[in-house]
Amino acid sequence: MKRFANRQEAGRALAARLATQPWHDPLVLGLPRGGVPVAKEVAAQLNAELDVVVARKIGAPGHPEYGVGAVTADSEPIYDARVLRALNLTEEQLDRTCDEERAEAARRTVLYRGDKPLTIKDRDVILVDDGLATGVTARAALHWIHQHEPRSVTLAVPVAARDSLQTFTTPVVAVLTPRHFGAVSRWYDRFDQTTDAEVLSALS
Repeated sequence: MKRFANRQEAGRALAARLATQPWHDPLVLGLPRGGVPVAKEVAAQLNAELDVVVARKIGAPGHPEYGVGAVTADSEPIYDARVLRALNLTEEQLDRTCDEERAEAARRTVLYRGDKPLTIKDRDVILVDDGLATGVTARAALHWIHQHEPRSVTLAVPVAARDSLQTFTTPVVAVLTPRHFGAVSRWYDRFDQTTDAEVLSALS
């Protein structure tokens, strides 16, 4: 199965898929940081407004990279109930981590957007990330978007794990859905860490 050279190429491939549909007053929201370079290409192709929604992973105790949930700056956290059960964890045990990630989400939202208002109501919103593994971060972002009364919401990614796709009620557009997923980085020749400066540059 093919791979993408980088996030820009992935964004163009994703944009080509999305361009076949009609969109009403489209708003493309990238998930910082890696989703923003992909979202920039999509927004350019669809002639849409580009912005961000910041969702932060809530990591398992002692394993911060292993996401058991996610949270935005101003909505309740979304947890993966199956993972909590498997790790014998309760949401209450994660309250402190959740509060820390919510504060970081708020800080980054101000960094990326400042005090610029974001209008979601009655618009077609496309949430973009560079890939979908467990999907917990995307789920928290989608929850936040739905609270703001969009006309429609679509999750769009260049590559997605098949078993994660089946857990979403929101429509998902994915260019690649490999049988053996591994990790998002596996499907890119170049998968450097996206910096805050690159996010700000894309948004400007």
